[in-house]
Amino acid sequence: MIKRSLKDIEEMVQGLGLRKKCKDIYIEGVSTDSRKIEKGQLFIPILGENFNGHEFIMQVIEKGASATLWNKNEPIPKNVDFPFILVKDTLVALQNLAKEYRNQLNLKVVGITGSNGKTSTKDILASILSTKYKTKKTVGNLNNHIGTPLTILNLDEDTEMAVIEMGTSNFGEISLLTSIAKPDIAIITNIGEAHLQDLKTRENIAKAKLEILEGLNPEGLFIYCGDDPLLKKEVENIDIKQKVLTYGVEELNEYQCQLGIVDQNSLSFSLKIPTCHDFFVPMLGKHHMYNATAAIIVANYFGISFESIQEGLYHIDKTGMRNELVYAEGFTILNDSYKSNPSSVLAALDTLYGLDGYKQKIVVLGDMQGLGEDEIKMHEEIGLKIDPNQVDYIFTIGPLSQHIAKAARINFKKDKTISCSNKAQLTKKVKKVIKPNALILVKASRALELEKVVEALRKEVHFPKDEVI
Repeated sequence: MIKRSLKDIEEMVQGLGLRKKCKDIYIEGVSTDSRKIEKGQLFIPILGENFNGHEFIMQVIEKGASATLWNKNEPIPKNVDFPFILVKDTLVALQNLAKEYRNQLNLKVVGITGSNGKTSTKDILASILSTKYKTKKTVGNLNNHIGTPLTILNLDEDTEMAVIEMGTSNFGEISLLTSIAKPDIAIITNIGEAHLQDLKTRENIAKAKLEILEGLNPEGLFIYCGDDPLLKKEVENIDIKQKVLTYGVEELNEYQCQLGIVDQNSLSFSLKIPTCHDFFVPMLGKHHMYNATAAIIVANYFGISFESIQEGLYHIDKTGMRNELVYAEGFTILNDSYKSNPSSVLAALDTLYGLDGYKQKIVVLGDMQGLGEDEIKMHEEIGLKIDPNQVDYIFTIGPLSQHIAKAARINFKKDKTISCSNKAQLTKKVKKVIKPNALILVKASRALELEKVVEALRKEVHFPKDEVI
C-alpha cells in the first residue's frame, strides 16, 4: 500500500493548508470508508448525492487515522489538532493521488474490460502471473472511478504485476480509469448488452470499451476476442499504434482455441501459441475457455512457462457469485447472482443444460437491468429461448422478468412458469416444488440481491441422505 509523508501527499494531490509541523508525518494506506479506517491511514472523505464523508471526521480521528484530505468548501471542525490537506474536490484528489502513485511504481499493469468475463479473466490471469511475479488484482468488483484508484493505492511498492478490472456504464468512464492505471497490456473480452440504457447501442458500448486504449503504453499490447464481430469491426475502424493480438475459435485469430471436455467442475481446451498446447481449467462453463485464453496470451507474453501456466490455472482464486456451484443438503445451486444481461443469461443456461446427473432443473431469473428501450423485448427473448426439454420450472422476480415468464409460457405449461413479487415468496414457492437431487440456476442483476435467495434455500431446504441419489 502507499506509504508517503504528508508533504509528498500534499504535492501529489496539489493540495494546500498542511501545517509545517505535520509535513513529516507518514501515512500507510488510504480509505474512503470511515467504518473501515485503520490506524495510520489517510482518510479521503467523498461527497456523494446522499452522503458526505466529511461528517465522520471525528470517528476517523478516534480510530487512529494519520491525516485527511478535505474539500476546501467544507467547514473544518474547530479546536481539532489534526492534519488537514485542502483540495478542491476529494474525489478528484483520490484519482490524482492514484495516478501519481502509479507513475512512481516500477511494475506492469494489465487492464481488462468487456461486457462479460472480465472478472473471471482477471482472476485467472492473476493466478497465473503469481507463479512468477508478485501480483495483485482488483478486489471483488472495485472497478469504477473510486474502486480503481483504491486498488492502485493498495499496491505495495514491490508489486511486479497489477491486474486491473475496468467497468463502465457510459462514455468517458474507462477513459478516466485508463488514464489513472496506464496499462501496459489492455484486454477487451467481448461486447454485450449491458449498459444499453445509457449507451443506447452495442456499437456505442464497443466505443466506450475501446477507450481503454487511450491510456495504453505506446509500446504496449492490445488483446481482444476476434470472434466478436462487432468488436472486430470497431477495432478495424481505428488506428492502433500498439501491437494487436486476437483470440477465439475462428481460424483468422492469432491465438486459436478449441474446446475439449466439459464437465460439472472443469473444462479442457487446446490452444495454438503457435504450436498446440492443452490446458485444464477447474471452472464451470465452457465460456471460461475464452477467459483463460486471454490470460494465457498475457502470461506467454511475460515469459511464463506452459507448466507454470497450468499450475496457475489449478489454483484460481475466484470472485464469488459468478457461475459457482453451491452444494446444499440434497440439492445444488448454480449461483450466478452477481449480474445479468441477455448474453450472460444464455451462457448460464447453456452451462445448466450441460450439467448431467440431476433429477430436476429449476431456473430462477430476476430482472436484467440497464438494457434501455428494448428491455421488455430482451426479457421476452430470454423466455422464448429457455428449453422446456432441459428445464422443469421457471421462477422470476421483478417487473421486467414477468416478461420472461409470459414468453416462456408459449413453450411451458402455465403452472411451470411462476412470477414472484418478493424474495420471501420466491423462496417459499421454490421450496414447494423442489425435489431431491435438483439443480437450481439463480441469476439476476446485482440490485435484486438474489444471493439472499441462495442463502435462504440453503438454510431452509433439507433432504435426507436416503432420498438423494
